[in-house]
Amino acid sequence: MRSMTGYGRGECARDGFKFTVELNSVNRKQSDISINLPKELVELEPRIRDEINAKLSRGRINAVVAYHRSGAPGSQVELDEPLALAYLQAIRKLQKKTKLRGPVTLETVLRAPGVLKLAESSVNAEAVWPGVETALQRALAQLVKMREKEGRHLAGDLTARLQVMTAGVERIRQAAPETVKRYREQLHARVKEAGVHVPVDDERLMKEVVFFADRCDITEELTRLESHFQQFRDCLQSSEPVGRTLDFLSQEMNRELNTIGSKANAVEISQEVVRLKAELEKIREQVQNIE
Repeated sequence: MRSMTGYGRGECARDGFKFTVELNSVNRKQSDISINLPKELVELEPRIRDEINAKLSRGRINAVVAYHRSGAPGSQVELDEPLALAYLQAIRKLQKKTKLRGPVTLETVLRAPGVLKLAESSVNAEAVWPGVETALQRALAQLVKMREKEGRHLAGDLTARLQVMTAGVERIRQAAPETVKRYREQLHARVKEAGVHVPVDDERLMKEVVFFADRCDITEELTRLESHFQQFRDCLQSSEPVGRTLDFLSQEMNRELNTIGSKANAVEISQEVVRLKAELEKIREQVQNIE
């Protein structure tokens, strides 16, 4: 199981270039990939996106790809002679117009913007893809490793919280039969206080007790809850993306707890449901970080 939060960095030196790829990811319901590339490598974006999608199924992933020439072969300084002459002519014209005198040196002209520039041979995106891919794979491996490590911590926390909920459900299961017994005793007590003589095994009283027992029966909800708990545990052991499944199971658990709270006619059960829902809310918050 993986978290959706992580960071990875990969480098690769190849064919006179050094490529660097940085990845960071945070939680997001769907896959959302943002790629920042030098303009020379823009055509590689679909390939990079495919590589990321092959390893990561969910999360907001930011990828930054950069490169520089390790030995700068083929680089040379270019002089824009027409631009230099234009600067020189403009300066002399300004001197004549303003009647200001001063030396106009070669250094003055060469420092003008754009006169000298470093020209590099163009980068062939197709040719450098192997280097970019290697750096990307190294960054992905580091990112996945970090997400797996945090996933293990999340799994431990969720397991502990699930144990708390399991114990609470067991307490509800033990308290449920007492609810019907207490209702039967209270019903007989009220009949007796009213001064009405009715046998203990009166059919009308028995029907009322049976109706009450059926109305507040939570056996089915408790069984479903325990089933959800087991499925949740199984997901925590899975190496596949399980975030959406855990989110769905959490919603189903909340549904069952709401039903138990509305059906159970006992203070102790209602209090236990409140505690379980508080614990479940913490679980649902953690689940939002799982891939």
